[in-house]
Amino acid sequence: MIDHVLGRPSVKFRKIQVFAVVSFWSVYLLRGNKNGPPILRNLSNRLSKRLSPWQTVVITLLWLYIARNFAKIVGLESPEPLANLYTRSYFRATWVTTALDAGFWTAMKIRSRRLRDLASMVFTIYYLVAAEQADEKVRKVRGLLTVDHLRVSWHKSTTPYLSLLTRVLRPKLTRYPPRAIRIPRPASSSYKEPANAWLYFDGPLSALKNHTRVVLDIPGGGFVAMTPRHHEDKLLGWAGKLEIPVLSLDYKKAPEYPYPHALNEAYDVYHSLVASRGRCIGLSGATTPRIIMTGDSAGGNIATGAVLMILQSASTDAHRYADQETLPAPEGLVLIYPGLDMNIGNWMSDEQMALIQDRRTRTRNRNVLRRKSEDYYKLAPDTPHPSDDEDKTLSPTLAPIDSSIVTGADKSTTPLKPLTNAELDLASPSTTLATQSTSLASSKPKPLKTRLAMSSMISYFNDRILTPEMMRAMIILYVGPHARPDFSTDFLLSPLLAPEALLAKFPKTCFLTGERDPLVDDTVIFAGRLRQAKHNLFIQRKELGLLKSKDTFDEREHVEVTLIPGISHGFLQFVSVFPEGWNHIFRVARWIEEIFDNNEARAKISGATDDSSAGDKYHVDGRHHRRMPTESSGDEDRPLEMSALPSSNVGKTQPEDGEDGYFNHRRRPQPLRLRTGGGGRRRRGANGHAREKSMVSLASEEDLLGRRMKGLAGGLMGMSSEGTETP
Repeated sequence: MIDHVLGRPSVKFRKIQVFAVVSFWSVYLLRGNKNGPPILRNLSNRLSKRLSPWQTVVITLLWLYIARNFAKIVGLESPEPLANLYTRSYFRATWVTTALDAGFWTAMKIRSRRLRDLASMVFTIYYLVAAEQADEKVRKVRGLLTVDHLRVSWHKSTTPYLSLLTRVLRPKLTRYPPRAIRIPRPASSSYKEPANAWLYFDGPLSALKNHTRVVLDIPGGGFVAMTPRHHEDKLLGWAGKLEIPVLSLDYKKAPEYPYPHALNEAYDVYHSLVASRGRCIGLSGATTPRIIMTGDSAGGNIATGAVLMILQSASTDAHRYADQETLPAPEGLVLIYPGLDMNIGNWMSDEQMALIQDRRTRTRNRNVLRRKSEDYYKLAPDTPHPSDDEDKTLSPTLAPIDSSIVTGADKSTTPLKPLTNAELDLASPSTTLATQSTSLASSKPKPLKTRLAMSSMISYFNDRILTPEMMRAMIILYVGPHARPDFSTDFLLSPLLAPEALLAKFPKTCFLTGERDPLVDDTVIFAGRLRQAKHNLFIQRKELGLLKSKDTFDEREHVEVTLIPGISHGFLQFVSVFPEGWNHIFRVARWIEEIFDNNEARAKISGATDDSSAGDKYHVDGRHHRRMPTESSGDEDRPLEMSALPSSNVGKTQPEDGEDGYFNHRRRPQPLRLRTGGGGRRRRGANGHAREKSMVSLASEEDLLGRRMKGLAGGLMGMSSEGTETP
């Protein structure tokens, strides 16, 4: 209390205060009267005749407890904000994790590692009993977070005592332990140090040659902490359930390696897997492996950014070399409570709310919409609530507020803006005030399309797992002190901003997020944008006649979203105290298996091309990495070049993989040659030569445009349609 009176709260001053109180009463007990002050002696003599010492002690403690909880007894206690936020099981799990955080943060300054680990568990047991003190401890620490606090909190699962407890509570999932491996970088990579990863596979290494499916996991950890060993519950669960290799990347963490290092590392590992046909992790290399990428929390951001880089590089290469295959996109993408927007905002825009209120997803998002409506009605409980029919019929038809104003006799529309200094000098104060007042009074704002709604990050400000302070710290550490990215346009940092042209090329994406997660808006908005891009592409292809008129758009072929009611962030990290998490781990495993099976079935039906020769035809640009705005690329600055290819190259074949076992760097462009499938029929031309019927389908409109442009350019440069020079 004294430090508050002085107006300067200080931990050091509180320590002095505690020592002063303890010292005063210790001296009094040693040297003062054993029966207490004179006033209390008579009272003590009377009570000693009726009460025993034991009863006196118990009554004293009981009255102290009543005094401390007097507000609760008489109904004056403030309401509990988290009372109805979570389910019982999830709240119980967060109570344990909060006690663990408080205990480990209390002991983090102890230098001896053994003593620190033991003290952390002792303090945790205390905070399990004193739950309110644990909440207060965690609240104060999160107000002054450092990277050390984050790492101590998120690395606690690998400490000796917790690791032993976790292994005891975890069911037997695999017979083989995870293996640490190092994956060489591609030859065109700007980085030369191999990437570290952990391979989870329930079998001997010799059995890897029989597999063609791989799960590439990017673990979360706020960009600053956690390795695959901190995610072993889900990784072991997937490896045991799917019986395929699960590769989890141990990427370099910020702030030592800020953005975009982790993003480039994920891209390089995926590139090496494809280019080496999986030989870098022990596969046979006979065919290109089928890869599904997964990521949770910050790992979901990196995984989505890596997919965008893959699609972006393929689009760029298609413009440069229309006759070469590019790095293929993964078979699928599974995102678990991902953080896809680094530009933390307070309010939802009309476009974002429209994606959430879409009639096709209104049923799934109804709890999210209800929560956003409650943000207002909790502040004004007496305000009548609108009916569901009103929400469905009125909201989509209303127009947004227009900031323009109507002025002048001709009702011309001009924006309201402050006057410049020159205008202020020419206009009198009365004229200026009158003009602006008239403009404001005559403005007629239109109704909103959607109600005012806060973002989930602000709505769940008091979340026990992920708070705005933690998000702020993670973003600052990830971006680094020497970068100033544009949060409104950098879609590799905030994949939520990705252009629709890239979203239309995305593989099937599955989302798993809790409804009370501060990042739930990222999930529903990004899923809505994916759905919208896929639907627009479907309409375009249908109008061009590439699809049958009776074909219908199936959303589940492209996007699948599961919002779990009553839980928040990170529920796969503590399944030892949240057993329901195992159901969600196996749900993701079923998604992965379904994506693999459906893609293989679709490839058989459509007559997919042979994979055995695909691994050595992926074109790689040496400048494929994500660069910061201060960097430049020589390829980007080069002018457009058009040149003819000599006819002597027509008969040459592509070289095999390089001696390094990965891929050849800087392949020379080859003339366009269409390959036929195994069942292709031959026709006879006018000259009697056999002509093959092409079984190759163009991958995209970009390939079609590129090949047409090459045909035009070839004629201009003296190339005939047969690939020979004209005289």
